[in-house]
Amino acid sequence: MNASTAVSAPPSRRHPYQHGFTLVELLVVIAIIGVLIGLLLPAVQSAREAARRCSCTNNLAQLGLALHNHEFAFERFPAGVNEESGPIKSLAEGHHVGWIVRLLPFFEQQRLARHFSIEDGVYADTNAAVRSVVIGPLLCPSSPTPSVRESGGHRVAVSNYAGCSNAVEAPIDDDNNGVLFLNSRIRFSDIADGSSNTLVIAERRGSEGDLGWTSGTRSTLRTTSPILRRTDETWINDATPEDPLFVGGFGSHHVGGLNVGLGDGAVRFLSENVDAEVLRQLGDRADGELPAESEPW
Repeated sequence: MNASTAVSAPPSRRHPYQHGFTLVELLVVIAIIGVLIGLLLPAVQSAREAARRCSCTNNLAQLGLALHNHEFAFERFPAGVNEESGPIKSLAEGHHVGWIVRLLPFFEQQRLARHFSIEDGVYADTNAAVRSVVIGPLLCPSSPTPSVRESGGHRVAVSNYAGCSNAVEAPIDDDNNGVLFLNSRIRFSDIADGSSNTLVIAERRGSEGDLGWTSGTRSTLRTTSPILRRTDETWINDATPEDPLFVGGFGSHHVGGLNVGLGDGAVRFLSENVDAEVLRQLGDRADGELPAESEPW
């Protein structure tokens, strides 16, 4: 038999349909993906919050360093607020130059300091432009509240950090026992309880009546009265008090507590469940009492 008469092998037969996923297999894959996402999402959210909390800690550390540099330069901490007389009302009236304004040259904000007229007071039209400037280190990344608000026909930028004026709820005045209050001139030597045992700055929540980071009112000063808890969903912001002399306590949007800055420059995370007596002692610069708890953190 020659090659021309050779019989070629028949072509291989193929199935007319390609193999694919069945509906059951597809549903199983979707269910597995859903379970994996459900397991990973809380971990991702937790990692993001940890990063935001770390950034918040860094903001407080910058402010603490600026406070130290001010004390080294002028041999005293800045006044919590400057005004001829007290108590201070949380209204857009008066001079009200706050402690953050005095710190501007000490955390790389010299340009804002040059454009702000201390003599004219916070609410003067000449200072409206500076009041509207948002400063990154004054904002906590975990805070959902707006960084700019309307106040008296002007846009004002806010601060998520405040100084401690008094250990218990009391109007901002010249007899407060914190470190930053009305016309205060506190030195390290005046912190008799030790700078590492005294709370100077901490986180605060925003409020509808916020007067901005330039104002030395409850917008930048608070007391170590009970901490506002994050778990209370009605307290996304501070409640706006009817009494303009009310100051209020610290608070944050972190889970379980808030970051605080101590007199020695250290930043600690303070539990929202801290004992009220411990909190009061942290706010008083010179109570002279034995600590109610050696490690409140």
